[in-house]
Amino acid sequence: MFSSLKRRRIFVSSKQTKTNSNKTNFNKMKKIVIIAAAFLGFASAANAQVTANATQQVNLSLTNAIAITFTGSGTTTGAAVSMPFTTVSDYTTGVTSSAQQLKVQSNKNFTVTVNANAANFTYTGSTTPAPSMPVSGVLGVEVTANGTGGTIATPFSSSAYSTLTSTAQNLISNATYGGNQTFSVQYQATPGFAYPAGTYTTSVVYTATQL
Repeated sequence: MFSSLKRRRIFVSSKQTKTNSNKTNFNKMKKIVIIAAAFLGFASAANAQVTANATQQVNLSLTNAIAITFTGSGTTTGAAVSMPFTTVSDYTTGVTSSAQQLKVQSNKNFTVTVNANAANFTYTGSTTPAPSMPVSGVLGVEVTANGTGGTIATPFSSSAYSTLTSTAQNLISNATYGGNQTFSVQYQATPGFAYPAGTYTTSVVYTATQL
């Protein structure tokens, strides 16, 4: 009987030892979890980005601007247009030039006018007194291409030559703003047989005006 009791006590004692061991292990795991959580929190705080802001206002001060140039020269002065009369046929039917392209750059819609800088051609030659050739009725212009978004103004057109005068006339109306608004013109001279040999010169002025 004593021997049986002793074995029972030993059994109970062994069971308690196992329970205590489990509690110890649990406590150790709990400590590990707490330490790991603390470490992760510290690492997150260390890696968190710190930011600061500074603000500055930027103002764009725009003024209206417009320019007109000849694309061939890239300037406001185009290359001289030479129109030689060498045969009777030239005098009879007239001589036409090659196309001359101009470009307008504008931040607003615009119109283009055209005029000769004087009512008469300037004569250079040997005839005296110097002959007087009017621009009107002799020198005409036709709009051969229009990429401005505007309309060709009367009396000018894309299919016939209209005479130039020293008074500015609308050539293109209500053209659209942009940085590459181009149009092309072509000249025709019909002086007839009334003028002696020599060089007759005039300047044609194109003026772009914002609306």
